[in-house]
Amino acid sequence: MIISSHVPAGAFVGMAIRHPVPALAAGFLSHLAMDALPHWGTGPNTESEWLPIARRDGVAGLAAMALLTASAPAGRRLAVLAGMTGACLPDTDKVGRYFVGSSPWPSRFDRFHEKIQNEARHRLPREVATAAALTLAGTVLLRRLPARAS
Repeated sequence: MIISSHVPAGAFVGMAIRHPVPALAAGFLSHLAMDALPHWGTGPNTESEWLPIARRDGVAGLAAMALLTASAPAGRRLAVLAGMTGACLPDTDKVGRYFVGSSPWPSRFDRFHEKIQNEARHRLPREVATAAALTLAGTVLLRRLPARAS
């Protein structure tokens, strides 16, 4: 799953949970649930294929995170940010491997995370559209939330 799909999902988690620590944990779990769904991917050891897309996706994910954070009412902003952060954390395995040669996660978790993937190369257009729709929906919903966290 591209990170720009995980980001708005994490924002929805933060909207629903409203407290940063549980939102972080639930965001993490949302990532794993989403990775079990059919999504774009190239499989393990295919860096030359996914890296150009990952670069663009990383920028899009950061932009979505900024937009969603800015759209959140002040009283919910931290929970929304925590949900998005949690939703991105499992993919730090790829960042770790690329920049320092190893994942920050235990190998058992990495094997589990790899095993649950339901990837296919042809799904990228649908996933980009999904990420855009989720980000748009999240932005609209966040702007409609009351300012106070309850």
